[in-house]
Amino acid sequence: MAGSNNGRTQLVDISEYDRRSEVQAFDDSKVGVKGLLDAGITKLPRMFLHNQPVIEKKSDSDAITKLSIPVIDFEGLDKSAAQRADIVREIRDASENWGFFQIVHHEIPSSVMEKVLEGVRHFHEQDPEVKKQFYSRDVTRKFTYNTNYDLHKASTANWRDTLYCVMAPNPPNPEEIPEVCRDVLIKYTEYVMKLGLTLYELLSEALGLNSNHLEDIECAEGLFLAGHYYPACPEPEFTLGLSGHTDSGFLTILLQDQIGGLQVFHENKWVDVPFLPGALIVNIGDLMQLITNDKFNSVLHRVLAKIVGPRISVACLFRMQFQEGSESRLYGPIKELLSEENPPMYREPSRNEYVAYLYNKGLDGMSLLSQYFKLQK
Repeated sequence: MAGSNNGRTQLVDISEYDRRSEVQAFDDSKVGVKGLLDAGITKLPRMFLHNQPVIEKKSDSDAITKLSIPVIDFEGLDKSAAQRADIVREIRDASENWGFFQIVHHEIPSSVMEKVLEGVRHFHEQDPEVKKQFYSRDVTRKFTYNTNYDLHKASTANWRDTLYCVMAPNPPNPEEIPEVCRDVLIKYTEYVMKLGLTLYELLSEALGLNSNHLEDIECAEGLFLAGHYYPACPEPEFTLGLSGHTDSGFLTILLQDQIGGLQVFHENKWVDVPFLPGALIVNIGDLMQLITNDKFNSVLHRVLAKIVGPRISVACLFRMQFQEGSESRLYGPIKELLSEENPPMYREPSRNEYVAYLYNKGLDGMSLLSQYFKLQK
């Protein structure tokens, strides 16, 4: 069976296509998507192709342009109780209705944000032979780089390379981080940890809890950095930079460059998240939705491939990781939020169980919650 998309014929009969061999050969090359572009390809390899064009026809484009994720100004946060209360209310509304918001006038200097984007770019653009030593799918390593962590599970590969670094609670020794991005990754994540604590205070207050509640139950303990590199794509209409997914952790703080491409699924539409100078994007993760018992929402989002590039983004995810000594730590709905009218929606997974499901699942457009942890009613 064959289909044609804008003149691009795609076979959808998998019996005529050995995907496993193509994926393995690509993985073994360790050069990533950037290596394909450097080799001069003008057509996407089959492993990256979707069966339908990615960009839907937007008959309701006017409605979409009127939708935009909330932008919250932190400038008055410490100036008065009234201004803080306004910010808490805005965060509550955004977390309940969008699962996403942008923040401006936060605690991270623009110069540090610019340098971390440069550091990620320099890592991905260094000599391939130097970069190859970090290419790995061993999820217990503190610093790795690869193309699509779920490359061997997903039905379609995404046009993206990523460096990964576990930054807390047990960061790598500095010499384990490549020198080309070492200092700025460490400095940037120090700022992110501080901002994360501020956000957790505000989110706790938005839930009607003591301001230290989310920190006290270890939501800020783990920090995982993903430095994404999306090269210019020769056929952006047939693939994605990042498939639709929800984030697995408690909270994500994302820095994106001016190229954009991030979209959030809201009111059954994909809504663009435009570049806003100096802003950071914050989104609720699956674990936050679980512990708040669906009060706050973890929502689908994706990144479009672009004919221009590279696009650089840095995602800092507050989430659990493989970690000795706390494998049996349980996470369930916060007891103070439960009542007869609001019974628990989820069971309590252990840290190890949750992380194992995360890596085995891959990006399939479904949240961990609905598939594995929701209690049957």
